[in-house]
Amino acid sequence: MGTSHRSGASKKSSDGARLVITTIMGIVFGYFIGVSFPFVSLAKINFFEGAMNRDHHSLDTRSFPETVGSGSTPLAPKIYVPTNPRGAESLPPGIVVSESDFYLRRLWGEPSEDLKRKPKYLVTFTVGLDQRNNINAAVKKFSEDFQIMLFHYDGRTSEWDQFEWSKHAIHVSVRRQTKWWYAKRFLQPDVIAAYDYIFIWDEDLGVEHFNAEKYIQLVRKHGLEISQPGLEPNNGLTWQMTKRRGDREVHKVTEEKPGWCSDPHLPPCAAFVEIMAPVFSRDAWRCVWHMIQNDLVHGWGLDFALRRCVEGQSENGKAPWQGVRERCRSEWAQFQDRLANADKKYIEQLGRTLN
Repeated sequence: MGTSHRSGASKKSSDGARLVITTIMGIVFGYFIGVSFPFVSLAKINFFEGAMNRDHHSLDTRSFPETVGSGSTPLAPKIYVPTNPRGAESLPPGIVVSESDFYLRRLWGEPSEDLKRKPKYLVTFTVGLDQRNNINAAVKKFSEDFQIMLFHYDGRTSEWDQFEWSKHAIHVSVRRQTKWWYAKRFLQPDVIAAYDYIFIWDEDLGVEHFNAEKYIQLVRKHGLEISQPGLEPNNGLTWQMTKRRGDREVHKVTEEKPGWCSDPHLPPCAAFVEIMAPVFSRDAWRCVWHMIQNDLVHGWGLDFALRRCVEGQSENGKAPWQGVRERCRSEWAQFQDRLANADKKYIEQLGRTLN
């Protein structure tokens, strides 16, 4: 009996030891399994929990989620790629998308099903509702290869829905702003990089004899980086260069009124396109956009400097109303002064570098 009792006690002791050892091994094994799971897994769990409750969002300022950079362990290695666009140096190059477009995307479905067409060209008009019929006539001159974009200076956009094409146009509305104010802010070169040519037109142009497809053909044929359609020669134009000529497809030089040209090889007798109806290639616009001054909004004098953005000479090509004419002339003078000062400083800097 005694021996039998000792054997039972010994067996219990042995079972207890195995239980302790097994428990310890389980704890150790569980620990290593736990630390081997990526931290991202917890983030994913939290994300899906949040997604399940996405219809019941509320803001709570008593606590904030911890993010990378707030003292937590980084989820990705530190990266610095100096060749990335400015501000994106810390991103892997493969994820950087530096250019965009105005293509319309749907709110649902696969991304590959978004675009039934990709317009090749961008046409912008700065408009008020009073000119809607003229703009409607102009838009009808452009095929689906042209994306229409309207800048509304009177704040009235919904009334344009009477035109079917307006429902597919891009509308930007800021009251009492000019064409070049809009262009500087909404036509940044990386945003419109998808378009081969950019039309930046006034709202009151007559287009009865204009053919958009034919115009693009001529632009490509003659390699025009900055151009504009010729205007009817009997409409009391300011510049000889802007008049349409029946004896040739394009012209780059002209004879102007006595005293109007300081040099026959410079604007407005050569390499001159007026600011009311210019058309820019993608590459030329990238240069012109940088030349547009942020605070000089009427663009006067800009057409005399456009030639700086092309290697050769540009191509042929109204002015604002009386109430803003004084400011236009003032801006023209300021722009010329800034251009001259920039040239002077650059030459001085270059001289110091060479010395």
